[in-house]
Amino acid sequence: MDLRSPKLHKILDTWIEEDLGHGDLTRFVLNERSVSAHWVAKEDGTFCGGDLVKLIFRKIDPQVDIQLLIEDGQKFKKNQRLLELKGSSSSLVAGERITLNVAMHLSGIATSTALLVAKLSGSDVKLADTRKTTPGLRIFEKYAFHCGGGINHRLGLDDAAMLKENHIEWSRGIKESIKILKKTIPWTKKIIVEAETPSQAKEAVEAGADGVLLDEMSITAIAKLVPELRQLSKTNDFTYISKNIVIEVSGINPDNLSDYVFTGIDLISTSAPITKSKWIDFSMRFD
Repeated sequence: MDLRSPKLHKILDTWIEEDLGHGDLTRFVLNERSVSAHWVAKEDGTFCGGDLVKLIFRKIDPQVDIQLLIEDGQKFKKNQRLLELKGSSSSLVAGERITLNVAMHLSGIATSTALLVAKLSGSDVKLADTRKTTPGLRIFEKYAFHCGGGINHRLGLDDAAMLKENHIEWSRGIKESIKILKKTIPWTKKIIVEAETPSQAKEAVEAGADGVLLDEMSITAIAKLVPELRQLSKTNDFTYISKNIVIEVSGINPDNLSDYVFTGIDLISTSAPITKSKWIDFSMRFD
């Protein structure tokens, strides 16, 4: 996540405008002076959002000083101090809710991701996210997924060409679609096919796909199919073949991740950490 991105700054400005509006009305009751505060975790988890917190506070007031006591991706315990702040009382109050909301949401995703990644420990299988994200928050939620130890799938429709069920149904088929894509999209872009049957997966590999996503297949079927796909990627005669096929699975119960470790796949993609994780509870306490 590039903190210099104009798009990112525009989003943060929108968040601040949403909460502050024409200005915090409670500032009139504050004795405007320099104060200090800290954040404390109210449960265990994996932290995410520190640099965003700093950036938001400094947009509100460049004089606010923030000392992070933990880095993104690090684990924390209940009652642990996470960061310390110094600045004017009105500035700390103005930035409190926005920053806590962001960090609690992203830390929830990072925490959930880390728990799933732990189930794949000791294997070469990676956990990837999906495009099932909150509109407007994708870059942040995918960053949180990464902080939890996962890897990012495509960021959008322009990131890679992925043929799903509808594409296959509404086109001339897998082989012809891949042939068209090879001629039309930049050579730096990948082509992925979501296969619901072994025959679709084999056709995708034979046609030169860079990756095949095996959707909602049984562990037994996957374990049998993977060696066949690896062999196909080495032996077929298509001139535009991808020699290093990436095999991914999706549509599985996250509780059963470890069962897929020995099937020979490369990736497991899941939306669960982003769509189903709960916020981690933090509190800002004034010294």
